[in-house]
Amino acid sequence: MATKQPIRVAVTGAAGNIGYAVLFRIASGEMLGPDQPVILQLLEIPAEGPQKALKGVGMELEDCAFPLLADMVLTDDPKIAFRDAAWCLLVGSKPRGPGMERADLLKDNGKIFVAQGQAIDEVAADNARIAVVGNPCNTNCMIAASQAKRLPKDRFTAMVRLDQNRGQALLARKARVPVEEVSELFIYGNHSPTMFADFTHARIGGKPAAEVIGDRAWLESEYLPTVGKRGAAVIEARGQSSAASAANALIDHVRDLATPGRLHAVAVNSHGRYGFAEGIWAGMPVRSTADGYEVVTSYQMDDFAKSKIKITNDELVSERDTVKEMLGAQ
Repeated sequence: MATKQPIRVAVTGAAGNIGYAVLFRIASGEMLGPDQPVILQLLEIPAEGPQKALKGVGMELEDCAFPLLADMVLTDDPKIAFRDAAWCLLVGSKPRGPGMERADLLKDNGKIFVAQGQAIDEVAADNARIAVVGNPCNTNCMIAASQAKRLPKDRFTAMVRLDQNRGQALLARKARVPVEEVSELFIYGNHSPTMFADFTHARIGGKPAAEVIGDRAWLESEYLPTVGKRGAAVIEARGQSSAASAANALIDHVRDLATPGRLHAVAVNSHGRYGFAEGIWAGMPVRSTADGYEVVTSYQMDDFAKSKIKITNDELVSERDTVKEMLGAQ
């Protein structure tokens, strides 16, 4: 049997907590399959500490002797990291510091994603697909995509899969069923506390989730804010932001995008669907295809769902307005 050609996977922030949690799973075949060799192209900022840590991560990857890890590139140069990459996983971003305004965070990260978007468009593979994890991921993705002239903007996606996974797990726990019993739970809007985990179309064991749960008040007033604020709850409990669960969600995000027929939530170019403004990146249901994905537009929203989508849309529009001077030709 002919051996598959290795796929080049670029990962930014590769020595950070999420990067460290995801790289070994990519190299083991969990993301792209047990027979797909990969070349990891790992980017860290050009400072002594992160570059030293990246070297250590590379050593550990070597020490695992993964059969699928065909090669590695460790670099501080985006044009080297993204060259010929088929998947660009943008994990690294500037975290919000004490007393930092959200607008300042948006603008600081905007500069990073302008540069990365330009480098990806210049040197990545013609079939490159981009998954943005670094927060605020929806708007960072929009900024990176705005720099693309060669690559179609719909190749740029942002991750709301962690919210989907959190929402599924919470519904399963409430219903006392295995998590695989929960289906069609999609995240709409921003990866932030405003996002809408749409329980109105979710199903548990094939039945409407709201019918199985039997407590609409709990779904509206407890379930939604619990999912939306789960990241803050993890920080409060653990003292650090979600890392292993975010890495797991990234594996799910890419694996399902690479598997035709999968139905899942992804933040994509809205194109005005589901009441979102044009030109923002918003979570919504997609079905993966052989060469990308198609947005599923058949879900009809009730007034409650529409009100929740409006809130998260307004936040995304506000973020877009904050960084509008950074956006390339849309």
